[in-house]
Amino acid sequence: MVFPIQSASSAPTSSAPTAPPLRVATAGEALFDLIEEPDGRLKPCAGGAVYNLTRALGLQGVGTQYLNPLSGDMLGRQLARGLDDAGVALAAPTPVRAPSALALAVLDAEGKASYSFYRDGVADRQVTAAALTAACAALPDLQVVATGCLALVAQDAAIYQPWLAAQRAAGRMVVVDANLRLSAVDDADAYRANVMAALQHAHLIKVSDDDLEALAVPGANALERAHYLQEQTQAQWLALTLGPEGAWLLQRDGLAVHAREEAPITVVDTVGAGDCFLAGLITALLAGPERGEEALALRAGGLVAPIAEARLRAVLHHALASASHCVERAGCTPPRYEEVRERLALRRSATAAGR
Repeated sequence: MVFPIQSASSAPTSSAPTAPPLRVATAGEALFDLIEEPDGRLKPCAGGAVYNLTRALGLQGVGTQYLNPLSGDMLGRQLARGLDDAGVALAAPTPVRAPSALALAVLDAEGKASYSFYRDGVADRQVTAAALTAACAALPDLQVVATGCLALVAQDAAIYQPWLAAQRAAGRMVVVDANLRLSAVDDADAYRANVMAALQHAHLIKVSDDDLEALAVPGANALERAHYLQEQTQAQWLALTLGPEGAWLLQRDGLAVHAREEAPITVVDTVGAGDCFLAGLITALLAGPERGEEALALRAGGLVAPIAEARLRAVLHHALASASHCVERAGCTPPRYEEVRERLALRRSATAAGR
């Protein structure tokens, strides 16, 4: 998503008349992707996995707070504007003097991106475990915390590992997206070890087939690797994305559901698809009476207790529809909740008509 450049004197203004309770807090990178166009030009897009996830949650109507600081530079102001437009609150609304991070994204023939990162001394890394923990403690309605990707580099372990441990101990649902970016680190083994340590805190893990290979998880295929990884953690759920082959959602009790798009879709690129998928998962798990679903957090065992197969399948379909919307558009373009529900309704109608 590309946002118009603001003047130095402009400041984000909220477009939401009433903000929902802040139920999710996200922590991790916010940066600008420079995406190579066919003619060699670089197209700037606001991004970063955690930033994309945060915007996607806000656009689906989930009350969300972003915990990391943003830069006061031109790019930082655009990142702040993007979050504000999505209805996301900032835990650190005062900009910092450090610059915004950059990532150079190159797309292959299938629209899949590979990245080179420029993140030394950048704004989103000007944070501490104590600051993250304090920000969460100040949110009375907080139910879920989420992080992943570049927040899991070994150099930042002292920031995110204590925070994740504190959030799990506080009874909040912890979500970790492995989303490995080996090109961002010099010591791949230390990175893998830190990712695995973060996954130990998670109630919900998201991985792709590529992530499982990068983590060197044993198994004959991606699904076997996913089962193995879940067994090595305390996670209640593990979501495995497989690109055009769809996705699996595994529950700790052995229940597993799979979904994929039944009709072909036109993929423009895959930038942000996994982030929109994860936002869809969290949104569907949090959906309560106002959206026609049981409020899982009010059950015995709370939000992280196992769910029935029908709800597990509905959660996965909502996530898949969220990702499919994204890949049909350039860059990370998350859908609103109503767009996801409309897509699912059309899919149900098409399935019924085909019987």
